[in-house]
Amino acid sequence: MATELPVLVVEDDPNLREAVCDTLELAGQAVLSAPGGEEALRLLDMQSVSLVVSDVRMMPMDGIALLKEIRSRHVHLPVVLMTAYADVDRAVEAMRSGACDFLLKPFEPKALLEHVARYRLPASMDDDRVVACDAASRNLFALAARVAQTDTTVLLTGESGVGKEVVARYIHNHSARRAGPFVAINCAAIPDSLLEATLFGYEKGAFTGAQQAQAGKFEQAQDGTLLLDEVTEMPLALQAKLLRVLQEREVERVGGKKPIPLNIRLIATSNRDMAEAVAKGVLREDVYYRLNVFPLLIPALRQRPDDIVPLAVRFLAEHGGRSGRSGLRLAPSAEAALRTYSWPGNVRELENVMQRAVILATGDTVEADALHLPVSSMSSEPAVPTKAPAASSSSATARTDNLRDLEREHILETLASVGGSRRLAGEKLGMPERTLRYKLKQYREAGLFDG
Repeated sequence: MATELPVLVVEDDPNLREAVCDTLELAGQAVLSAPGGEEALRLLDMQSVSLVVSDVRMMPMDGIALLKEIRSRHVHLPVVLMTAYADVDRAVEAMRSGACDFLLKPFEPKALLEHVARYRLPASMDDDRVVACDAASRNLFALAARVAQTDTTVLLTGESGVGKEVVARYIHNHSARRAGPFVAINCAAIPDSLLEATLFGYEKGAFTGAQQAQAGKFEQAQDGTLLLDEVTEMPLALQAKLLRVLQEREVERVGGKKPIPLNIRLIATSNRDMAEAVAKGVLREDVYYRLNVFPLLIPALRQRPDDIVPLAVRFLAEHGGRSGRSGLRLAPSAEAALRTYSWPGNVRELENVMQRAVILATGDTVEADALHLPVSSMSSEPAVPTKAPAASSSSATARTDNLRDLEREHILETLASVGGSRRLAGEKLGMPERTLRYKLKQYREAGLFDG
């Protein structure tokens, strides 16, 4: 179970600051305090908190300026401002700048505690299936835990491979629907001609080959959660039908005449810029606004560097265990190499690297050379969003190409040994079936696989 994150109280009046802190501590809430905005920002750089409660009138940095700085640095962190009646106009400005709420002075202890209970980020790291050591990840999952308590539609965006399905499952597992089904469908992986019947289901005789009625994914998710992965890949004609489901919360099977009421939570994902997708006509604007009720942008792995090694350790244990090498551990040189790589493929690429390391490590310790990270994406500093990749070398490229050839041969040989079954091949390789499909698609596009 996670330790509860503290509330940060920012107040330049020492007596009021002490009174607010005492009230929170007596209620069992962990507290940090700062006498001004600059000190508060320094604390936030070192410590994750669940909520900031700040006075408006402070010098030299007032509460509005502090709020704007917090919004630029810690986008998901909730802020409640304390203000006198004469400053109500400034409180309105604060709300427009992103404050959750304000407390009008003088206020009763009960009002303070109610605001803290309402707006603070919950301690979300109570799920051993989630790795979130970086502050950016902790904030993300804390916000996910809050929306999980509602039935609100959630839109997850971010680069390919950042772990959108992990966040979706976390929301489901922390919701009142956790006992219901979690149904995921990748809109990009199913041919357009089959997607409608897969999503909405069909009645017997609806089309050639429909010998019996079949419930679609919407119905299968009844009383649970439906994940529409890569929703921007859905054909426009089908988006019109999706819009009706979103509006009416009922579905009609292909060839059916009777609408079926739905009781589901919908989560959609995309690795595209959604506004750009709308502008290009790939996504209907009305569908976008129906999906974009609660947007969550998942940071790239390079933007949460403190997650890299813990995730690598998790993947090493998982894939090592499946391959009978459960004692594998990372050498310091390997940890350093992982931290300095830019991870263009995000968490999915990290898992692939650790899977290869299980195969290539010669002993119980995984050294840096067993990772075979491309030198072209290494940097001399820890991975950060603005870091540009270093120049590549021909020897590094050749080494990378050789490794990829070896990996491809190993995958294709394993697939052949199980008669082409992707499920069995994935189990034998210790590789998620989705990752295997992705790699086979790459081989097929490159003309290296015709299966």
